Amino acid sequence: MTKRIISFAVVTVLLLVAIFFSATTGSVSMGLGEFIRALFGEQNADFAVIKDLRFPRIIIAIFAGAALSVAGALLQAVMRNPLADAGVIGISAGAGFMSMFIITFLPTLFFFTPLFAFIGGALACFLVFALSWKSGLEPMRLILVGIAISAVFTGLREAFIMICGYMNVTIDGSFTSNMTMKTWTEVEIMVLYGTVGLVLAVLLVKWCNLLTLDDKTVRSLGFPLMTARIVIAAVAVLLSAIATAVAGVISFVGLLIPHIARRLVGNDYKYVILFSMLAGALLILIADTLGRTLVAPQEIPASTLMAIIGGPFLIFLLRRGDRAK
Repeated sequence: MTKRIISFAVVTVLLLVAIFFSATTGSVSMGLGEFIRALFGEQNADFAVIKDLRFPRIIIAIFAGAALSVAGALLQAVMRNPLADAGVIGISAGAGFMSMFIITFLPTLFFFTPLFAFIGGALACFLVFALSWKSGLEPMRLILVGIAISAVFTGLREAFIMICGYMNVTIDGSFTSNMTMKTWTEVEIMVLYGTVGLVLAVLLVKWCNLLTLDDKTVRSLGFPLMTARIVIAAVAVLLSAIATAVAGVISFVGLLIPHIARRLVGNDYKYVILFSMLAGALLILIADTLGRTLVAPQEIPASTLMAIIGGPFLIFLLRRGDRAK
């Protein structure tokens, strides 16, 4: 209990510190006192720049991190697989391709991009389930099929970009997984759909806990097992889709954070989901801030930093699974 409380307190404080650091560090910088005074109404030209340019990307980074982390936790509950992650198994790639396609040819439907991203992510998720299932979901098969599905959608995305280039059709720059120049309109989309998905995830914690039990035990309790899996997977796809539609394809967040959460707050999904929200928001915000400041004025996309961190972590989990056998 004490460890759980300390973990929640530490990650909350770190998130607040990261928000302040991200807001006040860069080409335009402010001190703590100056920032607080401007936040409560004092006129400040630097704060106006921060408000319009940095606050949107900070909010998007926080919601994207929370959404992807919780999506990973939900997928791991549904698949009973510690390696399940929206980026690794192709859901993000499917969502990203569909988002790009819709916003390129139907820009008037921009506000509904997450819904089309959801369709793309759901299609990828269905393909992974269908092609991986063989008397259960074996972890290695799931990863291999997921990587293949991700490669297919990534290939379609690259082909789409090339074809549009030949046709002189402009591709929206928001699909580079770089959070530069995000607007308050995109913040509205992220907050609206992201909040819906996160609230649904919190409401599903009891179902997630039941899915940790053996299938026969769960069915004997009269629990609608298949319905629960479909609903939880749908919420996970929704969260992945909104994060991908607004922030781009970012992998490994849903792989890293739930593992850390279980070590620090236990296996009860009531705590895993809440901790994953905070820790995921912290991780992506730090990645975005570092990417923006390390080689300024150039930027390193948050997705690149996450790939550098997440790739070795995936290898570690695979090797540990092999040793466990």
